[in-house]
Amino acid sequence: MLNFSRWKIITIIAVSVIGLFYAAPNLFNAKSLENVPTWLPHKQVHLGLDLQGGSHLLLEMNKDELIAEWLETIRDDARNALRRDRIGYTGLRPTQDGVVLRIRKPEDQAKAITSLRTIIQPLQGSVFTGTGGDDLEISETGQGSISIKPTNPALTERINSAIGSTIETIRRRVDELGTTEPNIQRQGQARILVQVPGFDDPQKLKDLVGKTAKLTFQLVEPSMTAAQARASRTPPGTEIYPASDEEGIEYLLKKRAIVSGEDLVDAQPSFDQRSNEPVVTFRFNSSGARRFGKVTRDNVGRPFAIVLDQEVISAP
Repeated sequence: MLNFSRWKIITIIAVSVIGLFYAAPNLFNAKSLENVPTWLPHKQVHLGLDLQGGSHLLLEMNKDELIAEWLETIRDDARNALRRDRIGYTGLRPTQDGVVLRIRKPEDQAKAITSLRTIIQPLQGSVFTGTGGDDLEISETGQGSISIKPTNPALTERINSAIGSTIETIRRRVDELGTTEPNIQRQGQARILVQVPGFDDPQKLKDLVGKTAKLTFQLVEPSMTAAQARASRTPPGTEIYPASDEEGIEYLLKKRAIVSGEDLVDAQPSFDQRSNEPVVTFRFNSSGARRFGKVTRDNVGRPFAIVLDQEVISAP
């Protein structure tokens, strides 16, 4: 027969009672706990997807669409470079894996190669990521034709950037559901796993996270306001966009985007060290930074708009 001293028995009973006291909230639902006095325990153990069920989604990014949009950007950059140096060309078009064009005068071939090399940007590589080198490779394919192709490290970097920003977007949308401890993580090269314990409407979750979030930076048209454009006619190459948080407010913007969300590497809230005012700092990838720098340099004093899902969220 085992004999325990009285103080050990008292200690074991006390610890057991305290444990049951703090575990008691798990026997009630969250609504019932709202009526419990605040000085009593309220915290509950959050059950995972395997214990309480929920929604499980596996999303895959459309890499072909991402690459197609990038090739359109490369085509615009090539066109601007050749026009700047007054080099005649023809047949400038995107292909499945690059952009091709043909130089009209054979004697301009070398000059065209030099001009097109100005659109090449180095990658933000490191010994840890294994990336590096340039984002584009330019080669002659014969008979005056030139091919411009993204490099494999550049494609990897662009996909990684897009996946990272998509995960943050999904996380913000899932947080709106009020659920606790969702599991959102990358799987493989272009897939994202989304698990939301306790949320038993997978179709609603799919509709929420599956919405395309299109972010662009576009110049504001200076010749007239949106109201004047509606009263007459919008200038060529412009379009009217509504404000996202102010009903009835509209902006007349250039259709062509300066840069898009795919070029945005990072954005963080911070404070201006000089005025201590809240600001948003953002960082582009190499090609986005080059285009943003050129447009803002050529349009000093003109406002640009930040457009999300066809609505203007800010026009500083």
